[in-house]
Order: sequence, then C-alpha cells, then structure tokens
Amino acid sequence: MSVSESPPLENFLFGIRSPITKDRYQSRLSDFFKFLEIDGDLLFQSKYFMVQANEKGHSWIFANVMKFLTFHKERAERGEISNATVRNYYKPLKLFLEMNDVELSWKKIARGLPKARKHAIDRAPTIAEIQKLVEYPDRRFKAIIFTMCSSGIRLGAWDYLKWGDITPITKDDVVVAAKIIVYAGDEEQYYSFITPEAYAELEKWMETRQQAGEEITKNSWLMRDLWNVEKFTRGLVSVPKKLTSAGI
Repeated sequence: MSVSESPPLENFLFGIRSPITKDRYQSRLSDFFKFLEIDGDLLFQSKYFMVQANEKGHSWIFANVMKFLTFHKERAERGEISNATVRNYYKPLKLFLEMNDVELSWKKIARGLPKARKHAIDRAPTIAEIQKLVEYPDRRFKAIIFTMCSSGIRLGAWDYLKWGDITPITKDDVVVAAKIIVYAGDEEQYYSFITPEAYAELEKWMETRQQAGEEITKNSWLMRDLWNVEKFTRGLVSVPKKLTSAGI
C-alpha cells in the first residue's frame, strides 16, 4: 500500500468538482469515520484514519470498509434507506481511498452492493398506524411522520434534508403545499411535495428551535438532537447536531 504525503482531506477534495457534491461527500465520509468511532472534525478524522491505515495495513482497511457498507446494506434490506443510498456511501469512500493511493479490490466490493430499484415496493401506512405514531412524546415526530407520509421519502432522505430544501407554495397568501428537494446535490436528486399540514409542523419545529436560541438558516438541518427535554439536558440548543436517518 502506498500512501500520499499530501493532506488526505486535501487530496479527497481535489477529486470533487461540484460544490454541492463536495458537501455531500464530506458528510458521507465523516459518517464512515464516526462508524469507526473516530471523533473530531473531518480534517482530524481523515489524518487519524490514514495513520491507522499505515500502521494496521491493507487488511484492516478492507475489513472496515466491508463492515461499514454491510451495515448500510442491512439498513437497505430493512427498508430504512434505498439501495441507491448504499452506493452513495460507497462512492465518497472509494474516492477518498483512491485519492490517497490506497488500493482495494473495488470490483469485488461493488459486486456485493444492492442494485437500485426503479420503483419502490413499500406499503403505505394505515391511518391507525399514523395516529399511533404521532402520539409519541417527541416534539419532532409529527413533522417527521407528516413529511414522510405526504412526500413518500425514505428514512435515508433525512441525512440530506435542510430547511432550504423546503419551499412553501401559496395561493391567495395561504400555504396550499410545499415543494421538497430530496437527496439535494446527489445523482438521485428529485423533488416531491408535502401537504400544508406537514409544512406547518416543520415550520413550527423550526420556530421552536429559533425561539430557544438556535440560529436558523436555509442550511440548518431539518432534524436535530433534542435539548432541555428532561431534568438533565441531552444537547445544547445553540450547538445543533444533525439527527441522522439511523436515529429516526
């Protein structure tokens, strides 16, 4: 294995042309490092990983890549994310290692990835199931359930969704629907629509966060960790942490 002397993150970013793709790839790559329990920002994570790669060798790298992709492959089998999303974890990881002169048998790895379906085979939830779900005592749940039911998005879409991806549609100054950009910046990007009720719940959730002290912008993640929900806080409102699809 030959490892480049240039900063690993710099090498990785050099291989990405689109600014939007750069943002998404960095997020996915960080997910891989977090899976390996490497904390810190992406610059530190990438350097630390490459130090470990040098010390532990090719078999260690291959084993961890396989564990990470197998984890998401199993999520796809459970219907939590789409098959295409599994490949979206594969692509930035492959690019990062290739740009840092780490050679793996990518054909062998890709052979085990699920093929993307052209059409979903999901069952729509019943009204009784929806009513049961929205009873859950979590201030985020109505926004999540209403959005997923009206737009048809998968769990994996929450890894991408930001407040700026939601655009209200009005008629006579009344919100009648909202457009939602799903997987923004990815090859599988598409748009859908949500009901005015779903938009109202999202807006209410964002307003709650803003009133509590969080700075809300178009780049704010739609879902984040909770804060001040018990005697001891679970998070800081001013330092939001994205709630990933695995946590929904």
